[in-house]
Amino acid sequence: MQRIERAADTESAWRAVLGGFQGSLWTALPGIVQAFDAQAQTCVVQPALREPVRDASGRSEPVTLPLLTDCPVVFPGGGGCTLTFPLQQGDECLVVFASRCIDGWWEAGGVATQRERRMHDLSDGFVLAGVRSRPRALAEVSATTAQLRSDDGQTVVDMDPAGGLVNIKAPAGIVLDAPMVTLTGAVQVQNSQGAGTACAIRGTTQFEGTVLANGRRIDDTHVHSGVSAGGSTSGPVA
Repeated sequence: MQRIERAADTESAWRAVLGGFQGSLWTALPGIVQAFDAQAQTCVVQPALREPVRDASGRSEPVTLPLLTDCPVVFPGGGGCTLTFPLQQGDECLVVFASRCIDGWWEAGGVATQRERRMHDLSDGFVLAGVRSRPRALAEVSATTAQLRSDDGQTVVDMDPAGGLVNIKAPAGIVLDAPMVTLTGAVQVQNSQGAGTACAIRGTTQFEGTVLANGRRIDDTHVHSGVSAGGSTSGPVA
């Protein structure tokens, strides 16, 4: 007997028909990354929800959905700039399913012809990283600043829109790889955590303007008073 035949009236019959139709439409599902191909920028994802399936006796049993393969990863980007993430096995995500087959577009780009007439299919998922279940929620999320951070909060780039301030925390250091670094404001270097040297510069250093060391001028205007004539070479620095 069909589900529609079990209905007591027309409204119930149509509800049964629409319910069955909706059950075949895939829109979005939470998932768990199983593998990430950085070159192809695709993921293998295990859907994180089981699907109830009725057996011949009419009993419903939860069934694990098959792996979703070759899912393109959505990295925020535009205008020649992209923010990428090193996805790892176990990362949670949201898989959004296209309403039509994406194979032609994915392989060739541009405006492509649909290779199949499938709709809302599990084969056409896009992966959005960053969705989190409650057990994997981040700790100490800032409610006042924007952050690019590691999950443990130890490495952070923090932008405060109200204070106009950017803070960077990097326990292992910061490396700037550029032929020229230009700083337009004053620079203050502070020693911390008992480090022996607050600042080390290797290579030729050129200064323009006054140079002070512990409040004393040591630039080209520096002179000594009470100097007595002597040999051309003075003694070593004390």
